[in-house]
Amino acid sequence: MRKNYFRILLRILGIIFLLFLAVNFGINFWLKSKLPGYIKNNSDYKISYHSLDVDLGTGNIYATGISVNNKNAENQNVIRLQGTVDTLSISRLGIYDALFRKRINSSNLLLKNPNLNIILAKPIDDKTGKRRNPVVFENLKISSGTIQIFKHTKQKFLSVQDLNLQVENLQMTEEAVENKLPVVFDRYDINGRNFFFRPDNLYAVTTEYITTKDGKMNLKEFALTPLLSYANFRKFYPSKRNLYAFKTSEMQFKDIELNGNKIRLSNAEFEDPELKIYTTNVKPPATKKDFNYVVNMEEVLMKNAKISILKPAGTPLLNVENISLNINKFLMNADTSKQPLPFQYADFNISGKNIGFSSETENVKIAAMALTPKSTELSSFSIKPTVSKSDKTLLDLTAQKVKLQINEFKFVENRLKLNVQNVLINSLNGKIITGTNKNKKKPDFRSIYFPLTVKNLSLKNSNLTVDKGNNPLIFKDLNATVQQVEMNSSTIKNPVPFKTGFYSITTRNFSYGTKFYNLSASLLKFGKNGVQISNFALKPKVSRAQFIRMIPVEKDLYDVKADLVTLNGNWDFLSPQKFLNASQLTLNGMNANIFRSKIPKDDLTEKPLYSKLLRSIKFPVYIQNTDIKNSLLVYEEDTHKSDGPGKLTFNHFNMNVKNLNSGKMKGKPTQIPVNITCLFMNASLMNVKWSLDTASMTDNFSISGNIADLPASRVNPFIEPYLKIRATGLISDLIFSFKGNNRGLNGTLNMKHKDLRVSILKPTGDKDKVLSAVANIFVKTDSGTYPDSVPVENVQRDPTKSFFNLFWKGIELGLKKTLIGKNVENTEKTVKTTVENTKAALEQNKTDLKETKQELKEKVQQTKENMKEKGIFRKLFRKKSEN
Repeated sequence: MRKNYFRILLRILGIIFLLFLAVNFGINFWLKSKLPGYIKNNSDYKISYHSLDVDLGTGNIYATGISVNNKNAENQNVIRLQGTVDTLSISRLGIYDALFRKRINSSNLLLKNPNLNIILAKPIDDKTGKRRNPVVFENLKISSGTIQIFKHTKQKFLSVQDLNLQVENLQMTEEAVENKLPVVFDRYDINGRNFFFRPDNLYAVTTEYITTKDGKMNLKEFALTPLLSYANFRKFYPSKRNLYAFKTSEMQFKDIELNGNKIRLSNAEFEDPELKIYTTNVKPPATKKDFNYVVNMEEVLMKNAKISILKPAGTPLLNVENISLNINKFLMNADTSKQPLPFQYADFNISGKNIGFSSETENVKIAAMALTPKSTELSSFSIKPTVSKSDKTLLDLTAQKVKLQINEFKFVENRLKLNVQNVLINSLNGKIITGTNKNKKKPDFRSIYFPLTVKNLSLKNSNLTVDKGNNPLIFKDLNATVQQVEMNSSTIKNPVPFKTGFYSITTRNFSYGTKFYNLSASLLKFGKNGVQISNFALKPKVSRAQFIRMIPVEKDLYDVKADLVTLNGNWDFLSPQKFLNASQLTLNGMNANIFRSKIPKDDLTEKPLYSKLLRSIKFPVYIQNTDIKNSLLVYEEDTHKSDGPGKLTFNHFNMNVKNLNSGKMKGKPTQIPVNITCLFMNASLMNVKWSLDTASMTDNFSISGNIADLPASRVNPFIEPYLKIRATGLISDLIFSFKGNNRGLNGTLNMKHKDLRVSILKPTGDKDKVLSAVANIFVKTDSGTYPDSVPVENVQRDPTKSFFNLFWKGIELGLKKTLIGKNVENTEKTVKTTVENTKAALEQNKTDLKETKQELKEKVQQTKENMKEKGIFRKLFRKKSEN
């Protein structure tokens, strides 16, 4: 029984096998004779072939002499095919999908000598959410092919000639191609020429030859070319920021991957690449993408590259030649393309020569550069203005070397994030020309991601001029070190938009010009804790006569020199919390000349006392000890009537000031004691003790001192030129003690003198004996052994005059009371009346004498006329002749 069942089973299997062979033979026969007609009647294509073999069991198809065309060449809803294929080999074709789902699905496809034009179907409406995948091959092999792919609008999309291609897991889609690549595959091996790819309406990608070997692709004469002119680009794409053009003689890379709009490859190398970027002034909307693809390259190497960025006007913005570039993990996408640097990276190394950059007002040139994420080095750097005047600051500078060590450099949220460890600028020379626009706009720091920091900044062996028109600021042999520079959201609100830690600046032959003065120093050192100035000089640029003509009201003219000025302490002048807290200020070897002319009109503005001047400083100032040593002070003054300026000299001048302050530093004393010793008029020892208090709102002060053994003749250089008075005698001691405030002063004066006399001078400089005699009647020639002090009371201050005017009024009143009596006013009236009467008597005597001379002259003339009438002169002449 079992044998019978087994035989029956074998017969059934045999029958099935025979039926399968019969069906397979019948289908092959049907396909050979009926398939073209069936495809023509039941599909969108017309196909013919020379031979065809189909294996239903395996799904293998082998055909030769194939030609294909669309029945309706204008139907945009299907892929349109036109062309020929010498040999077609398909393995494991899904026949059911091909016949009933209109979907080609195969494991292997071989095409020999294909010559095909492919027009992609019109993209399906996004609202349906449906997508078709009509062509799927696990493996594709093409040999000696010529293929052209067009968009549904018949615009060329991709083409290649002499194509030899082997691809694994290839997919061709009907999806919208505006933002997608038309093919997707895993592995590839390709050779071809005249490759063309048009991803959108803006660019075309071309290459003359494309080959692969060992997974490495090589492209000759590769180019990314704009399809529009710059004018049309701006017209048709007003929201796009940049237009790119790129070409290279050779490009090679490994491991290419295409997926959707993503292009990934590794080890990309470019020979002699040229990149041009045409910029616009338009900022694209945030929702608009400027670059529709994601390009990811593991390693990018460019040799002998040229990069140029053009301004909207067509002029160069950036030009770089002979650049070599190595970028690791290069990424460019829609987001990065909008940033100032249109790509991202993990690491890079760039070196180049002949770099040029142009702005609206300046040209920058760099002979050579070397850049990495951690360092930058520029050699032979220069920046030159392209205009002679600008409302912006212009730079005219050269530098031998600029070197940076960088901790972090990247763009975050389209803003520069920068953290620099060291900056070195060597041999920076040239000029900084300040702008002419007085209404300067506040700087825009929106492109900076805060904080921006520089740990160490060094400037070496430099010579700089800050040109402010007629007031240049000159630094020779400039060296500077600045640490902990930081710019953040708080510091940018200040006039100086950054803060610093330690800093030190040294310059030689420093000079600065103002309207009236040239300021200079042979050495200037300025740091966070100390200042040193050697051979300081403040010299007038104009003569005294020119100065007088230039000033509208009276003003001092200074001529100051100092051998050495030093300041030690702590200060901050950059932050909003400015302060100066110094332990010692010293001026050594100062020579100061102060000249004032009374010829210009009086300056009637209020002259605050020194305590109020100090109090008006808007930030805390405190100097514990101030010394002026081994100095000379000269004060000169002239008037309309003076014959040259009067002069006061203070030789061997030494001054000590304690607690110099603005009254704004907590815990610091506000009382300021001042001690002065000097040689007055190069003859007499002078001592002064002066005290003021910045906390006193009435500006209380006290001043006392004495002058000893002063020959009166020593003050003649001051009083002779414009008072026309000469003094003789000796002032043994002059002692004064005053207290006052902003309303006036009171005090005492005591003067011991001997043989003191005055001589009133004529305009010719000779002594007027009569007036001198009258004046000396009222002057006390000798003070006696122990003269009494005289009170100096109710000396009113003129607020339009300085402190020293008030002080001199006190001295003057004390001298008057000492020399001509305590009832000064009556004595002055008597002296004035006497002098006036004497002058009147002299004038009357002059008139009488003149009249007498005239009478004598008239009598002589009358006598001559009488003698002439009587012939006396003739007789006398005859008698004289006879003799």
